[in-house]
Amino acid sequence: MTKAELKEFLDTKVLEYNHPKFLEDDPLQIPHKFTLKEDIEISAFLTATIAWGNRKSIINNANKLMGLMGNAPYDFVMHHSDEDLEHLSPFVHRTFNSIDLGYFVTSLQNIYKNHGGLEAVFTQHQTKDSMQSAISQFKQLFFELPHHSRTQKHVSDPNKGSAAKRINMFLRWMVRDNGTGVDFGLWREINPAKLSCPLDVHSGNVARKLKLLKRKQNDAKALQELDKNLRKLDATDPVKYDFALFGLGVFESF
Repeated sequence: MTKAELKEFLDTKVLEYNHPKFLEDDPLQIPHKFTLKEDIEISAFLTATIAWGNRKSIINNANKLMGLMGNAPYDFVMHHSDEDLEHLSPFVHRTFNSIDLGYFVTSLQNIYKNHGGLEAVFTQHQTKDSMQSAISQFKQLFFELPHHSRTQKHVSDPNKGSAAKRINMFLRWMVRDNGTGVDFGLWREINPAKLSCPLDVHSGNVARKLKLLKRKQNDAKALQELDKNLRKLDATDPVKYDFALFGLGVFESF
């Protein structure tokens, strides 16, 4: 396949999957239940945090979590009591449990009260052409309060070799244009050109078959390689190809 043929093929798949019907089976449906900006951000961040494993299980557990927060995540984060945190104790998704969730709620309150909110934190730490340093800085800030060491594993750090799939996915949701009604386009101070593909086993395998990626591990170096090649196809919105790579892998067993 020539570069032009590859671009045409992937652009067609983007149009097919970057569509509201995509939300029917995707965890991104959770933040779409809300209209308040902060509700969307917090529900998206928490949903992205538990977005590994079976997608049906992710959606079910994210819905349970929103229910435990009274379906008002921003209000819960900002005004919760210790007793409210105890109310979260039944929650578990794989290795993410109520200890982790309690800290996430406390840290999010700190971010909104003392650091201007999630958008401000990521916007302030972005670099000229990437969000990976901002993700690393975010992790440092997120864990500035006393916490169990076990909880740190639930926020990835690109500076320690991680592809940071879930935070890159969260950033795609917040930053990319919402013209199709899928991503939100809420954060206007971050250029979509800086975003990185949420690299997982599906997108990684498809990218290798299409010769967009040679590295075998799905790590930070692989992400850099994939970013470079996707930006050759569309320098302004490279992460739109996440829809194509993911769709080809999950729905078409490409």
